[in-house]
Amino acid sequence: MSDEDRPSEQDEALSQPGRGAGSAGSAVHAEAGTEADRAADTGADRGVDTGAAREAGTGADTGAEAESDVLHAPELVIITGMSGAGRSTAAKVFEDLGWYVVDNLAPTLIAPMVDLVMRESGGTDRLAFVVDVRGRAFFDTLRSTLDELDSAGLNHRIVFLESDDDVLVRRYEGVRRPHPLQGEGRVLDGIARERELLRELRGEADLVIDTSARNVHELRAALQAAFGDPGEVPLRATVMSFGFKYGLPVDADLVADVRFLPNPHWVPELRPHTGQDPEVSGYVLSQHGAKEFLDRYAEVLTIVTEGYRREGKRYLTLAVGCTGGKHRSVAMSEQIAARLSAEGVDTVVVHRDMGRE
Repeated sequence: MSDEDRPSEQDEALSQPGRGAGSAGSAVHAEAGTEADRAADTGADRGVDTGAAREAGTGADTGAEAESDVLHAPELVIITGMSGAGRSTAAKVFEDLGWYVVDNLAPTLIAPMVDLVMRESGGTDRLAFVVDVRGRAFFDTLRSTLDELDSAGLNHRIVFLESDDDVLVRRYEGVRRPHPLQGEGRVLDGIARERELLRELRGEADLVIDTSARNVHELRAALQAAFGDPGEVPLRATVMSFGFKYGLPVDADLVADVRFLPNPHWVPELRPHTGQDPEVSGYVLSQHGAKEFLDRYAEVLTIVTEGYRREGKRYLTLAVGCTGGKHRSVAMSEQIAARLSAEGVDTVVVHRDMGRE
């Protein structure tokens, strides 16, 4: 990650309202009361769970005011994750994509904010909230807020930004700033506390992005691939080649191991090349079992992608690994990505470890 996404920027985002958050945060209390009074005068229920959300799905009362009172539920995204993993960069990306981003808004104000947006004539139809967890009470509040949105029938997606402990430590040491949860201990102590508090939320995330080996441009590309041109493609996939000797990708939904194929590294004329070169790709694909693996794995992926669509999941990260992430995994990733694209899946290929040797 570059300096613009270092923990210093993250800490500023934690302590100050972000773009649009200041006005939203200060206006929510006053306008929420006004909206509640207005709802009471017209016989509507109060609150996002029984009022605005219900009207969004069924329309307003019949009569002359029906057209103006019909509410439209906005698309909602919660951006969260480890401190120092890139939340502020993610917020900028969502803004550039046309989302209304609210940074550092208290979780208890998310539902009223959504309610206000739904009632506002000509309001935004895409809302993103950047939230963090600094204590158990804060987490419990966020949990109840998400449950409230679920109960109201307001669909939301969670984007979780992840990073390795050693990477987060280096980022904090680079800017000489403490972790918000370390207290009197070490940076690692704060990271461990935060990771434990976020464990349940990470498990519920719709999209997990590991920024350990990504710079800000690669993070932007991943988010643009996932949230750009909404509704155009129902499922987006990232096929990532990697080397087992550099560790498993933590953001992978599925992992395929292609080390059963002969390694081009031991062929002198192929060693300097990569799996993107025709001579290496041809060598890998000509090996016994390569085509059979691709055919059968494609059948498995068809089942998986169809299931993802049925369940409303929009993102799939598929990792393909070999020893060093240079030859076999690269060649097979390109083939798998081509087959997914042929099935109508919007696919991006990332070669995580190519060039590290």
